[in-house]
Amino acid sequence: MSERNPNIAIYFHVHLVSDSTGETLVAMMKASTAQFRSATALEHLHALVRSEAQLERTLETIESKPGVVLYTLVNPERRARLEAFCRNRNIPAVSILDPTLSVLGRYLGAAMTDEVGAQRTLDDAYYSRIEALDYAMAQDDGQNVAGLADADIILLGVSRTSKTPTCIYLANRGYKSGNIPLVPGAPLPPILDSFEKPFIVGLVAAPDRIVQIREQRLMGLRQTAQTDYVDQDRVRDEMRDAKRMFHRKGYKVIDVTRRSIEETAAQVINLYNKARPIEERRKGLGL
Repeated sequence: MSERNPNIAIYFHVHLVSDSTGETLVAMMKASTAQFRSATALEHLHALVRSEAQLERTLETIESKPGVVLYTLVNPERRARLEAFCRNRNIPAVSILDPTLSVLGRYLGAAMTDEVGAQRTLDDAYYSRIEALDYAMAQDDGQNVAGLADADIILLGVSRTSKTPTCIYLANRGYKSGNIPLVPGAPLPPILDSFEKPFIVGLVAAPDRIVQIREQRLMGLRQTAQTDYVDQDRVRDEMRDAKRMFHRKGYKVIDVTRRSIEETAAQVINLYNKARPIEERRKGLGL
């Protein structure tokens, strides 16, 4: 049997079956298929499958477009029917949460809840995330520096170092975050030195990457004139001064050049968790 040519594109169907929103399945599918560059998944999301009629329509689609089935079904009867259906037709099916739930169950010595979408219950943690999102928008781009005294995390960086989207992502994880832009020739607000609670992180990036992003930004605004904003030497000076200031202040620094927003936020959270006692973190997240 000849080996498959790795340069030939492969298209395949992936059915995501969930009795909740299916967001977990989508994230898992994207993360997994990203490891196979020559393969392109044709995604079929079957969300909120909570009745026999909905399951029947899902099975009909799977049969007409067989491929791989990933599922998270809490209802034991519908789950069993989906598994038997796939098994009888030799369609690979994976319950993506089973390994994690099994390990947690053994470790905790506790039974799993059978509540659909239990992770989305409107509990204190949910309202903490909403509050954090409102806070991030109100404190964006140094709009209310004094209000940052109550922040969990403050991000500093020159223009286009992804401060705002990272703050929004952190807020979605329940962290009250704000950011302050570093403006050439302008010092940091002195009040920042008096803050005791916020964990401050400096974001840096390769100057050529910053210039590229800024140029794209100006193109989007239909501005083509060359300015200091996209001058290579000026941007290099900006980044050098930012790094020196971060080092002088003792702030943690993250290079975002090759990081996605999610990766940057994850690194910020890791640094925050190392710097904060667990009791303080739990209180801050409303746990």
